Amino acid sequence: MKEDSALDRAIPVPDAAGGETDEAVAVVAPHHHLGRRNDRLLLVGIVAYAILLSFLMIARGISLTPDVVVVGFGLAALILGRGKLFLRDWIPFLALFFAYELMRGYADKFGLPIHVTDVVAIERAISAPLGQLPTTLLQSLHHGPATNPDALATISVIFYFLHFPLPLAVGFLLWIRQRRVYYDFVAALIVLSMAAFVTFLLLPVAPPWWADQHGYVTGVLHLRDTGFSGLASFFGFGNYFFSYQNVYGISSNDVAAFPSLHAAYPFLAFLFARKAFGKAGFLMLLYSACIWFSIVYLGEHWVVDIIGGVVYASAAYFVVMHGPRWARRFMDRFADEEIEAGVEAEDEGDAGALRRLGRRVRWAVVAQGLAVALIGAAAAYGMNAFGWVGGSQSALYLLPWLAILGGLWRGAAGLISR
Repeated sequence: MKEDSALDRAIPVPDAAGGETDEAVAVVAPHHHLGRRNDRLLLVGIVAYAILLSFLMIARGISLTPDVVVVGFGLAALILGRGKLFLRDWIPFLALFFAYELMRGYADKFGLPIHVTDVVAIERAISAPLGQLPTTLLQSLHHGPATNPDALATISVIFYFLHFPLPLAVGFLLWIRQRRVYYDFVAALIVLSMAAFVTFLLLPVAPPWWADQHGYVTGVLHLRDTGFSGLASFFGFGNYFFSYQNVYGISSNDVAAFPSLHAAYPFLAFLFARKAFGKAGFLMLLYSACIWFSIVYLGEHWVVDIIGGVVYASAAYFVVMHGPRWARRFMDRFADEEIEAGVEAEDEGDAGALRRLGRRVRWAVVAQGLAVALIGAAAAYGMNAFGWVGGSQSALYLLPWLAILGGLWRGAAGLISR
């Protein structure tokens, strides 16, 4: 049987004078060289790895937070021979994500009024044909008080857990197969997160469970803790279970319902998965629908929050994919596609490619980044443990964290330099 034709890439070879010879070395991306069958097997293997990792973490009571999931993907990158490239491409992304998480908790301290009655009015208008709020309609499937065991709440909490880790898995697939699209995906995530932060700052919106607790609506149950309890009971773990609230308690915000990032992140992942993987990407749309059902059933979000999340994700996708040329050039320069072509040409991974392209670790830059990160860590510890300059409740507490994240980013940039 004839093998599928390979996709050749030509990498110019510099001559002694520093120019380029007319001769080019044709390199073949190993995934195409192995044929489409092996390429599919690689993707299936990565997806299976992500699912197995998620199951084991849930079974052991470990919250599927981005930092923990990325460590798991880092191990996979090492196996694929792309360890240095993984650190260079993913540390800045994690730094930006955690910077957003830290800022998110300060949005409700801005002093603006919390929106409840107007959101409830919009929700009632949307659900007028149903005769009741969507949350209470779905929660009619639950019998008795919120503390009653509920299998549907347990399943919903699993989806609630995975609202960000599975989009990260899509990002990892993009990074393996279409690294340039991965950078677009990260840029869109950042645009989406920062737009949501500004909205949280200027338009704090209470979730359904908050509205019920404060008397604005009746009959809404907060089933998230019920789902957590069911999950703990099913897998048999106890006090060492790290809940979503434990992990994000550093900078929580109870009135950041609109737009729903639980709805937005998976939908953004769907838009990129559809672009990169065709029909297979629609599986992310099905997953998104499961998330949307779960967050309404648990009492965490209104339907209008989901609509807002979808609109924000679509806008972020459009801004990045159809943005100004200068932004595209910036992303192209940062992605450095020459590295990608070189890595794909080398069977042993990034080591040989970086050596052949003349890239190296700039230890001075790495050391600078680590030094800044350590200074930030010391300042954060002092503010938290000894109450320096107002302690961890002060807005200045952001500064040492930004130093930590900026230092890590600087160190990552030094891992692969010209």
